[in-house]
Amino acid sequence: MDTTTLAAFLAVDLLLVFTPGADWAYAISAGLRDRSVVPAVAGLIAGHAAYALMAVAGLAVIVANSPTVLTALTVAGAGYLLWLGWGVLRQPATLAASGEAMGSSRMQTMLKGAGISGLNPKALLLYFSLFPQFLDPATGWPVAAQTGLLSTLHLTACAVVYLAVGILAGTVLKTRPSAARGVTRISGALMIAIGAFLLVERLAG
Repeated sequence: MDTTTLAAFLAVDLLLVFTPGADWAYAISAGLRDRSVVPAVAGLIAGHAAYALMAVAGLAVIVANSPTVLTALTVAGAGYLLWLGWGVLRQPATLAASGEAMGSSRMQTMLKGAGISGLNPKALLLYFSLFPQFLDPATGWPVAAQTGLLSTLHLTACAVVYLAVGILAGTVLKTRPSAARGVTRISGALMIAIGAFLLVERLAG
């Protein structure tokens, strides 16, 4: 693959990654609750990596052409976001309690992150609708290798942006507990809004 194609893909991909959504909301919440955002971001990246493996394996075509599978995934993802967002609203993060929150479990934090990104239809559509536009069998590279390279760029961009978002959330709001609670509530409301929108859009369609 030539550098021009890679640069064009990275530019479009960064625009999508920089768009706030459920992943951002979870990274912010983790930055406010936990001592380290690494487990949360690792979970988010794991969810994206699962889609990357599917895309490399060629399952993208199967899922993209199966409305039933796409609908089931969308509904599951929307329901999970609604449940998680409601939980965040009920128990907004407080900086004073961040130590106890960390003690809950790094593995639980990772699994929640993987669930958010793994059930997020935006990630599904990213791999199955955006990636094909930058794949060119005529280059001599196997399609699987091209998909793997694009996936690596996407996962790297996600890791850098989500880590920055989580760290900044904790650092900037460290001395502002009221602002921290407000940001957490906004994150929870955002998860609910995204989940509701996806659910209504899919069922209405």
